[in-house]
Amino acid sequence: MAKAASKVERRSGIALWRQIADRIRLAISSGEFSERLPPEMELAERFGVNRHTVRGAIAALTQEGVLRAEQGRGTFVKRRRSLSYPVGARTRFSEGPKGQARERRGILLDHAVEPADPRTAAALEIEPGAKVVRLETLSEADGRAVSRATSFFDATRFASIDDIYAESGSITVALKSFGISDYFRHSTQISARHAGDTDLADLKLSPGAIVLVTVYVNVDPDGRPVQFAETRFAADLVELSVS
Repeated sequence: MAKAASKVERRSGIALWRQIADRIRLAISSGEFSERLPPEMELAERFGVNRHTVRGAIAALTQEGVLRAEQGRGTFVKRRRSLSYPVGARTRFSEGPKGQARERRGILLDHAVEPADPRTAAALEIEPGAKVVRLETLSEADGRAVSRATSFFDATRFASIDDIYAESGSITVALKSFGISDYFRHSTQISARHAGDTDLADLKLSPGAIVLVTVYVNVDPDGRPVQFAETRFAADLVELSVS
């Protein structure tokens, strides 16, 4: 099996320990590191850094729950069951982890009414500067924070959706209260990036953690946009299944 890229980029602007943590994650994902990590000295030689830097990367991944240290035995990959989250025509968080988690809930972290920027306006098919309701939400499965989302709704059409979501914890329930009995995924873009400070805090991740990002538009049965959103999933907890 091919090895993850070895030597770090010293002039990349990204901390060396963080680059090493990313390479260890990649090696775990590819199956190269499936159980036990190589000794620190071997990793230091592989990445072209000192043991202290390697130790910092391992400490961050251990804190994040990717690795576990056993006194006198070494450092091991900590296998956690990932939630399979389907992305399709009728994507719902309440349905996504069904059968994989006993309890699922959505939490409203923040909300505001603000002018739509050009990108949001285009997605919702409204005029730039028109008022939108922005919801900042956190989704949990069995008490684990698995995703963090920023959603936008036309404020004229969904004026009090923040209050309804705060009570129900469900976008589906909130939309039903406005007469939207069903809705469909019109488009989805998927990417990955390092988690920002807000996502690190809310998803309880360590610096350098990767999040899977979906940017999408949901529409009602008439094809009219109802939601424009970006959701960030903890990559070590969730795998996206596109159907």
